[in-house]
Amino acid sequence: MACLVARSGRELQRYDNLGRRQVVGCIPYRFKSCSDGSVGDELEVLVITSQKGQARGMMFPKGGWELDESVEEAASRESLEEAGVLGNVEDGLGKWNFLSKRHGTFYEGYMFPLLVTKQLDLWPEKNVRQRIWMAVDEAREVCRDWWMKEALDILVERHTSLQQ
Repeated sequence: MACLVARSGRELQRYDNLGRRQVVGCIPYRFKSCSDGSVGDELEVLVITSQKGQARGMMFPKGGWELDESVEEAASRESLEEAGVLGNVEDGLGKWNFLSKRHGTFYEGYMFPLLVTKQLDLWPEKNVRQRIWMAVDEAREVCRDWWMKEALDILVERHTSLQQ
């Protein structure tokens, strides 16, 4: 078994041409299982707590995009480090500019769907985060960030149009 450690530090951090830190996130999702064991078409998404706990709100995994990785690699890495899931990174949901409440500066955030293929029992941030699978409507309620809610709506719309 390999030892997994979350990256830290800002030495390799990417910034856009306006000096905004670039962050990448994922919406880990799966299709809800039916009572007969088959897989349905209803989405479930995985939300996580902040490192400070659930009182600070729930969110989707996200973090810095670093110079030595593609945007898709960063999305996959953040999902592994923060939520302990692996899967297929799909086409991007969009790009948002948002104000960091913690730092008072603008960030540029990219979001991707991640179709989960494996959920790990041990992951780098297991001791500082909780992860919870929930229905899309519930996730929209508990997610603290407006731009992540918009990304979730785009994911739902994408899957709804594919089903029709």
